[in-house]
Amino acid sequence: MSLEVVCMRSRFLGCGWLPLILICMVAPRLCLGAEGQNLSKEQIEHFLRTAKVVNSRHLNKGITNTWRLTLTDGTVTHDASFQPIDEHRTEMTLADGRRELLFVDSFKYNIAAYQLAGLLGLEDMVPVYVERKWQLQTGSLSWWLPVQMDEQERVKRKISPPDLDAWNNQMYKIRVLDELVYDTDPNLTNVLIGQEWKIYRIDFTRAFRRSRDLREPKNLVHCDRSLLDKLRTLDKNELARRTKGYLNKDEVDAVIARRDKIVACFDKLVAAKGENEVLY
Repeated sequence: MSLEVVCMRSRFLGCGWLPLILICMVAPRLCLGAEGQNLSKEQIEHFLRTAKVVNSRHLNKGITNTWRLTLTDGTVTHDASFQPIDEHRTEMTLADGRRELLFVDSFKYNIAAYQLAGLLGLEDMVPVYVERKWQLQTGSLSWWLPVQMDEQERVKRKISPPDLDAWNNQMYKIRVLDELVYDTDPNLTNVLIGQEWKIYRIDFTRAFRRSRDLREPKNLVHCDRSLLDKLRTLDKNELARRTKGYLNKDEVDAVIARRDKIVACFDKLVAAKGENEVLY
């Protein structure tokens, strides 16, 4: 496997591998993406907040109590992922034996990640997440994506992307996002692969820790020029406004502190190797 592929732990149920054409035959609803329906992000957000839930299925694997819902507004019918988890503990012993203070596992971070992605021009890599109440529970509701497999299945089956450069350029963006949000439980099933090898990043419920350090700075080796420009101009006040109710002041401050270190990391690399060797 290429060294450019991110290695993560498995926690959440992915969609499993099937040829995309078979997915379209068995469950055509999955293939009705925002582009196919000509829906804007704002229209998708409105649909997720207001459409009627007509079917539901609990996803038994994973630990975030995720439900797959089918919604319709009479014109559009589409599936969505509902995560109501909102767990807060003073101290938590994790599966690997580590202890984490001020532990949080919350649907609110999904919405914060979506808003942050929009500020960075990465909204096409993170599904739309909104807050919604369903069956007396409040959680995040996200647009169900048209995917052919997740990264765990791709690695397991040793399937190589047809265009490795294009794949790596997407993964570099995911690495930057992961460092920025400080997800303590990133894993291969949270990287979904769609049509034409389009990559999506989902499930941020254990992100946005208060650490001002980077988790894996060695993963920051290349960066999209536009993304780096948006990182430089990311405004703390605008981030706080867009994530109000989902991130507190300390969490916003930590994002900005990590942003500063990410930018400094790439500036150092550019000085050492040259812009064309680092940025694309």
